[in-house]
Amino acid sequence: MRAVYATDLSDSIETAMSSRVCLECLGRYGITEIHLLNVTSPNVTTGMPGSDIGKQTKAALERQRRLLEEEGFDVETHVVRGTPHRRINGLADQIKADLIIVGSRGKSPLRERFIGGTTRNVARTAGRPLLIQRIAEDDDHHEVVNEHLFRRVLYATDFSENAEHAFEQFRYLEEATQEATLLHVRPPERRSGAPGVEDAEEKLEALAERLREKGIEVTTMVREGEAVEEILAAEAEVQPTTVLMGSRGRSRIRRLLLGSTSESVTARANCNVLLVPPVGGR
Repeated sequence: MRAVYATDLSDSIETAMSSRVCLECLGRYGITEIHLLNVTSPNVTTGMPGSDIGKQTKAALERQRRLLEEEGFDVETHVVRGTPHRRINGLADQIKADLIIVGSRGKSPLRERFIGGTTRNVARTAGRPLLIQRIAEDDDHHEVVNEHLFRRVLYATDFSENAEHAFEQFRYLEEATQEATLLHVRPPERRSGAPGVEDAEEKLEALAERLREKGIEVTTMVREGEAVEEILAAEAEVQPTTVLMGSRGRSRIRRLLLGSTSESVTARANCNVLLVPPVGGR
């Protein structure tokens, strides 16, 4: 399986690549080949006399390549110019990547978190599964928030086709996931035809049995309220290492747009987020 790993050559991204635990988790997911991608601004000139930007970029990429190769990955490096999210998604489509990995830098895990414009734009437009890896940044200190990327997964579902598609990620996660919490949030005022608590519990239990057959310890949870707030409340309660959910969007021709729930959870969650695009998004 192939992954596109976006790097801005910063110390924070190198911190993630230096974590043997993180890289082992990617291996358990099934990744064997990594395409390390650095996107530079079209306005940056590397060929001017006296400019060492190109040398610095090459040296940093080689250092990160070695970190990945030491853990057994086949690595190719790419340096391109352009708009970051377009280049990241473009390479992912070109190599038929199974996963895109981007780092999201923020403050410490106990303080306000944010995602940068590149991460947000990749999440909005990605046609392939996207792992947003949380890296805490406080002054000059960087730390991977959850090194065991997929050990504890919180899967949020509204029982839609897109949510069911996201659930299929457990085919790849089963070697890395020990615990899973399956969550459904009912709106405060039930919509016509929306499943009741008993229906939701039965559906979650059916999904849970499929995971238990893989040796994963599973609990189910039905909450009522506003989806984003309840998903984040569940995250605080069960302390997952990754939230797994589908991202709804329009056709690729009109550019995929994250649903408001996916976008808000991605921006506000403290743990990693694994977003799965709609069926046919590739």
